Amino acid sequence: MWDRQKEWVAQIDRHERLPSLLLLEHNHVYTFGRSGQQEHLLISAEMCKQRGIELAYIDRGGDITYHGPGQLVGYPLILLNRWKNDAHLYLRMVEETIIKTLSHYGIEAGRKPPYTGVWVQDEKVAAIGVKFNRGRQSKSFITSHGFALNVNTDLSMFESIIPCGIRDYGVTSMSKLLGRSVDLEEVINLYQNIFVEEFQFELHDIKKIT
Repeated sequence: MWDRQKEWVAQIDRHERLPSLLLLEHNHVYTFGRSGQQEHLLISAEMCKQRGIELAYIDRGGDITYHGPGQLVGYPLILLNRWKNDAHLYLRMVEETIIKTLSHYGIEAGRKPPYTGVWVQDEKVAAIGVKFNRGRQSKSFITSHGFALNVNTDLSMFESIIPCGIRDYGVTSMSKLLGRSVDLEEVINLYQNIFVEEFQFELHDIKKIT
């Protein structure tokens, strides 16, 4: 997916592809962003391998986080010049799409400055880490990477890291907050509609990519 993002970003820069949104589940992986600190991984690389957890060092912003089954990961790939290349505005808009999605389930979520992401009181339910790629032809930034919303996520996977380098607060999930499992496909369908409305796009082709 990282390779696909880079390929699609280049196509969007050349105006060969419409703005795109990748929504997916990852296999178990701990990812380090550009400011990731190795000491925030609390187990050895060998133990990660034994548990079937991949380690990935990528070019998004932020520290270490976890991706895995039961978690909705979203990668919006869009030209930012429509929003005056305002990175902070973009982050707030992405947060808003998640807040509105959670509101549909009766979950009252919000922001917790100075941190990015979406929170329910003192627990993070969605992490955000992005990259702003400088376009060569479009004269715009093109976004990549994105967010991870804990839907039915195994929260014990966060116990082996210091998520996003934040020691003082915990993580939560929709299933924990609601006390039941949540239909991930339903969340995907709801989220994509909220996203296109928030960013004032039109919903075109939806393709399953394997």
